[in-house]
Amino acid sequence: MGRIDKETVNKILDAADIVDVVGDFVKLKRRGVNYVGLCPFHHGRTPSLSVSKSKGLCKCFSCGKGGSAVGFLMELEQLSYVEALKYLAKKYNIEVKEHERTD
Repeated sequence: MGRIDKETVNKILDAADIVDVVGDFVKLKRRGVNYVGLCPFHHGRTPSLSVSKSKGLCKCFSCGKGGSAVGFLMELEQLSYVEALKYLAKKYNIEVKEHERTD
């Protein structure tokens, strides 16, 4: 498998909006400066997942899971780091150039 160059990785990470990414999987409501929704990692009836647009992070205050947009996708969709980056690149129309590893 190839490797995504650092410039492309940075472009993907800069484009990834945590509210947008989590919002694809969870219905979010604005609460103050953050957003809240039902955590997709456990069965709860009250919104325990908090999403901070300014910090680019999400965190469930019941089960403790969360992280960046990449971490959220890796956990929820069982993706590798590279697969999560490719998912985000596709979502934000960013071309991914992979470099083959050479020994």
